[in-house]
Amino acid sequence: MITKRHFLFNMGLMIPWLSLIFIGKRNIKRYSFAGFFIIVFEIINHLYGHKRNWWKFYDKQKSFLRDELPFSVGPYMPLSMWILKYSFGNFKKFVLLNALADAIFAFPIIDVLKKLKIVRLNQLNHLQFFIYLHYKAYLLYGVQYLYEKAKGFS
Repeated sequence: MITKRHFLFNMGLMIPWLSLIFIGKRNIKRYSFAGFFIIVFEIINHLYGHKRNWWKFYDKQKSFLRDELPFSVGPYMPLSMWILKYSFGNFKKFVLLNALADAIFAFPIIDVLKKLKIVRLNQLNHLQFFIYLHYKAYLLYGVQYLYEKAKGFS
């Protein structure tokens, strides 16, 4: 059974999608392929992490759909698209923005989620979790680079 706290948190994870109304139609078209790709890749990563017990959700019954999936679908695509919008073409800026976002999540936010009894790290420490989050940034940039090269965006 999902707790009210967990349910409200999952609903809150969908808020970043509302920010896409401000990114512009051209940018949605330009960055949505890489954003969608990263969601699919993150779901695969979450399935693997779920199986390996890298984290533990506090609700009694394990459920990928209730626990990990909202993290995959919620902030990943919108955040990826915003970071691409403000940094694509400047790889150092892209890496820095991603490292900052991943570090904020891997260190203070994961501790807040533990205090709220939503999720805690189980088989990973904070640094390992940061690496788990951050390595996907390079894949995101590469997918966007190849997409732009194929589509001829300038």
